[in-house]
This record gives sequence, structure tokens and C-alpha cells, in this order.
Amino acid sequence: MRSGEVAVIGRANAGKSTLINVLVGEKVSIVSPKPQTTRDRILAVLNGNDHGGYQIVFVDTPGIYKAQGALNSFMQKTTSSVAKDVDLILFLIDGHEGVKTEDIELLKKYSSQGVKTIVAMTKIDIMPEAEVIMELNKFSGLNLDVIPISARKGKNLKELKKVIINSLPDGEPIFPDDVLSDRSDRFMVGEIMREKILLKFDKEIPHGVVVKVNEFKLNDNGVYEVNLDIICSKPQHKAILIGKGGSAIKAVSSYARQDMEKFLGKKVFLTTYVLVKEGWKDTEASIKEYGYYNPDKEF
Repeated sequence: MRSGEVAVIGRANAGKSTLINVLVGEKVSIVSPKPQTTRDRILAVLNGNDHGGYQIVFVDTPGIYKAQGALNSFMQKTTSSVAKDVDLILFLIDGHEGVKTEDIELLKKYSSQGVKTIVAMTKIDIMPEAEVIMELNKFSGLNLDVIPISARKGKNLKELKKVIINSLPDGEPIFPDDVLSDRSDRFMVGEIMREKILLKFDKEIPHGVVVKVNEFKLNDNGVYEVNLDIICSKPQHKAILIGKGGSAIKAVSSYARQDMEKFLGKKVFLTTYVLVKEGWKDTEASIKEYGYYNPDKEF
């Protein structure tokens, strides 16, 4: 069988997490149209018996994004580190935004590191066919497999999966068959809360928000009890997150609870608090406190 790790890399909003979720068939990474949605590396495991049998371990990485601060520095170091220690790099480029010189330069950088690299040009479902062809021509001369895809519409995903499998080495599975991700349900509950904040509020607020899960337990009545803090970096952000009479936090918490219940398959009793810690994402001590240096390893 074929088995190996595939680093999914690209600029922010190229569609990395969406593609992984679709290929695996489960939600393992949160998705939003905002940069910094994925902040740490997350593994997602796909097993199959076709093509002679395979296990693909996708490694979702933070989007390549220019910004200041310790959190962003950690994110970019995470992506660079992952790219050096995998069997294959799947480099995603947003075709709808147009293949830019920066994309090609990044692609050359990663493909020159000695790890086999393939390219997926995403979002072709919202591009005219002539534009797809025009953007694909920009990869000429690179001597790389380039597959135009749409994760949301499922276009060319079978072809992409086949190319990935054929690019992996022969080997034994890395994880047991029943493992979907290296992240715990506790971690995912916090990420679901952050995803809903990203989707509901304006651009400035989500970049300064982190979610800390204080309590996550399954009670005897079959209901999960979840207690979490939403930590923002400015007092004015706290006021916006709470809203008049608590309306905003109630709405986003209800939105998150529904998705948590869908993910866990059980009812959830959710309690949320909004706190302020100014400058948390600018210090290594704070980002370590909130778990970005200590990924969950619970299976």
C-alpha cells in the first residue's frame, strides 16, 4: 500500500482547510474567508482500499500571510517546518484570485527543498473556462503536476487524489484505521467557537481572538458540558463581542453550540465568557499559554 504525510501549503484563503475537509469527508479544520483561520498544524487521515490501498495523512498548515507579532511568526515557522518533514507537498493556489508572481516564487521555494511537490489550482468553479486555461499557462516550464480543482463542487478531486497516492512511497499505515485526526474533541470544540466568531464579526476582531476551553466533559445524562473563554486583545472588542444586552455573544454561542452538537453527536450545554488580554498574540508566553506550542495528541 501507499502511505505518507502530505503538507497542504499555500497563501491565506487558498482553500486548504476546505479541500482537506472535503477529501476526508469530515470536519477536521475550521473554515472562514479570513486570514489566520488555521493557526497551527492539524493532521487529517484518509484511508482507502482502491489504488492498491493507501493512507494519506494530510497536514493542514497556517496560510502564508505577511503580518507582525509572535503569533504570526509562530504560524509561518510552523508551515516552513512541516514542509521539510513530509513525503509530499500539495501547494494550493487560488485560481480565482489569479496566479500571481508571489505564488510562483513561493511554489519555487517549496519545490526546491527536495520534497516532491504537486499543485492544485483552486476555485475553478467560479472561473470562466478561458480564464482557467489562461491561469494554468502561468505554470508552464515548472515541470510540476498541476491539477485545476473545485473542492466545493468536487471537480477533479478524484484525479487529484490519484496523483497524490501515486506520489507517496510504499509503506505501512502511520495511524490506526479509526484515527481521523491527531486533535482531540476538546480542541475541535474550541476551534468551532473561533470559527463562528470569524464568520460573524468584522475583520479586525477575529485576528485578536483566541478560545480557551476550561471544561469539557460528558455528564451522566449524555450531555457535554463545555465552559470556555473567548479572549480578545482590546476592551472595545469585548463590547462588540458581547453586544447590546449580550445579544451578540448569545447569537454566536447558539450558532457554535449547534455545530458542536453536530460534531460530537450529542447535546451540548455551553457556557461562554469574554475576557480581555491586551497584546496576547504579540508575546511567546501568551501564545504558548493558549496551546499553540503544545498541540493535543489525544486520539
